[in-house]
Amino acid sequence: MNTQTLTALVNTDSEHLAGSLSTINPAPLAPAIITVSAEERAKLTKTGKALKEIYGNCENPAFISMLHLNAFKILPERIARLLSRMGADFSAQQYGAIVLKGLVDVDQEELGPTPASWREMDPEKLVEYGFISALLHGVVPSKPVEYFAQRRGGGLLHAIIPDNNMAWSQTGSGSRTDLFVHTEDAFLFNAADFLSFLYLRNEEQVPSMLYSIRSHGKPGPALECLFEPIYKCPKDANYDTDEALGEGVHTSVLYGNRNTPFIRFDAAEQIYNKEAGQLPEAMENLVNFWREAKTLIYNDFIPEAGDMIFVNNHLCAHGRSAFTAGYRNENGRMVKCERRLMLRMMSKTSLIGIQSVAHPENPYLVMEEHYGKVYDPARV
Repeated sequence: MNTQTLTALVNTDSEHLAGSLSTINPAPLAPAIITVSAEERAKLTKTGKALKEIYGNCENPAFISMLHLNAFKILPERIARLLSRMGADFSAQQYGAIVLKGLVDVDQEELGPTPASWREMDPEKLVEYGFISALLHGVVPSKPVEYFAQRRGGGLLHAIIPDNNMAWSQTGSGSRTDLFVHTEDAFLFNAADFLSFLYLRNEEQVPSMLYSIRSHGKPGPALECLFEPIYKCPKDANYDTDEALGEGVHTSVLYGNRNTPFIRFDAAEQIYNKEAGQLPEAMENLVNFWREAKTLIYNDFIPEAGDMIFVNNHLCAHGRSAFTAGYRNENGRMVKCERRLMLRMMSKTSLIGIQSVAHPENPYLVMEEHYGKVYDPARV
């Protein structure tokens, strides 16, 4: 058998196998939902308290430097295996998000009333949750990082609280409008690899939105054109218009393997922002893609206190439905309640890979401003 014949047979077999696998394993349309056991939850609670006694907070260099080792030694084995496997799975069947139901117990009385915004949040009340979140990132394995573009850094753990002054904004502090699905910091080349969203309160019963690029199956015509580097993405709604437009850099929306691509996308800024300045071809492509993508958004999950959503930021975009902060619907009546409170942590799998855009004195602080442009560290 000559080389050409062998190659043809291999290609034919591969195509047949791929077709068979796609039939056996259809495109994933929802995240895996894992119910954490009472025993696992008790172990995590005990761990958070113990680490607080030893290290004080999760940004302690002694804790962060030993994070991976501690994560594998301390975490419940089943949870460690799930996240470790997710960190190395970019296949066609990997949705890119896991829901961990009942991950932690939340003492609502000890937490106290939700403050008016994240600025007023007492960080001491969040310390134990920070340790638990960091361990989950560590087992991927990944290192928690902070972004100067997010709250001028603001630490490794962010409290996300609806702010009445930003109610109509396309930000985590908004509430009165749907937060369109987006990958975190789509305007950066060095955006987070993994995100965690730990819900301490969701009394308004706000559904979460998740959208995975894997839900399309093998990329078709609506996706193929997104590999072209012709798309703009301004900075998000935390910035004024002139500042948000940045450098006007063009990038692709999809990148990596063409059969199982990664995605960098923000519907609000790339499609609905009239100031983005998209080329006509780029806008047409984005609209066609969005028409298909919207049908694949998963919003059947309503987080409860103690739930976590863990996301691969290269595969899965996130968002949430609109709601009225501080009110829940009871039999058609709007009743006052404590406002939503969620904790976000971001991480990178390689600190070496971000050092060209990191603060020279803090390897965990990413100083990228917009597609490769870096904030002046002297102004921090």
